[in-house]
Amino acid sequence: MTNQIKIAVIGIGRWGVHLLRNFLADPQVDVVAVVDPHPERLAAVKQQFNLDENVVLITQWQDLKKVPGLIGVAIATPATTHYVLIKDSLQQGYHVLAEKPLTLNPVECRELCQLAEQHHLILMVDHTYLFHPAVEAGKTVVQAGKLGDLRYGYATRTHLGPVRQDVDALWDLAIHDIAIFNAWLGQIPVKVQATGTVWLQGGVGEDAKTRGLADLVWLTLTYPDGFQVYIHLCWLNPDKQRRLGIVGSLGSLIFDEMSLSSPLTLLSGEFEQQGNQFIPVNQKQIVLELEIGEPLQRVCSSFVVSILKNTPSEVSSGWVGTELVEILAALTVSLGQGGKPVFLNDPQGTKIITNDS
Repeated sequence: MTNQIKIAVIGIGRWGVHLLRNFLADPQVDVVAVVDPHPERLAAVKQQFNLDENVVLITQWQDLKKVPGLIGVAIATPATTHYVLIKDSLQQGYHVLAEKPLTLNPVECRELCQLAEQHHLILMVDHTYLFHPAVEAGKTVVQAGKLGDLRYGYATRTHLGPVRQDVDALWDLAIHDIAIFNAWLGQIPVKVQATGTVWLQGGVGEDAKTRGLADLVWLTLTYPDGFQVYIHLCWLNPDKQRRLGIVGSLGSLIFDEMSLSSPLTLLSGEFEQQGNQFIPVNQKQIVLELEIGEPLQRVCSSFVVSILKNTPSEVSSGWVGTELVEILAALTVSLGQGGKPVFLNDPQGTKIITNDS
């Protein structure tokens, strides 16, 4: 096919392999290079996908500059490497799709977003859940007012591992649920709180359970209209849950990723007051029908469309990724202060205010 977009995939670990698979299947894309510092990984994907001999296999990402006609890169490397890789890619004139989080530093995130705008390039973050059919359908339900007056939200994300050694459970797990709540509510938090406990990789002394990498984290997010969200995160719990809900005056909307038959459910129900009693009425359960489609395939397709139209993603642009990193940074401050509220400026999250005044 002529006029295909020439793309390189940087990093082919667990997630990078899935990005490669989706771009290889896209008729509008020509994967011209794959980059990974481990030659054995390159050999494995060459065999796994029967890569054409024209696909360049590279162990040093700087060598991408020698690949002619390259238009975009997909970066699936550790978050600590994102800033340097993304900045260099933008300076080379490449559109960028980056695995989440965009970086670990809000200042770096904003710099990269501004750099992409200056060079008229697409910077998109792979927040895969934002492209999940259940999340898209849930946003429609919430914003159509079908839950009535919104009261609170909650989420649980637990599993027995994997235990990270570079970031805590907050940075590893929270970004997914926060992204979903922000999308469903159409807002970003103005105040956040976090408390955590360390068991596996702690410090020493009396405060060992509050230092090191938190295995268990509890979050509270407060949005501009006063709506609050409560999130439970743990990578040291065999009870695997991926469950999120919003409660309103007319019912609750539940996204349960572990339920293959009914991932998105609308539970209707309200109270009718009879004297001093509150009687449940209008109770019913509706399993919402969802479009069929792999979320990551939608991410990759959206990146291609953004390049072709030269228009930033409305769902997961670099600025969306920056907002989420800003929230995580504020939560980290709160976690380090034992749960003290941390306020964020609105709307771009350009400054963290750490006093509770």
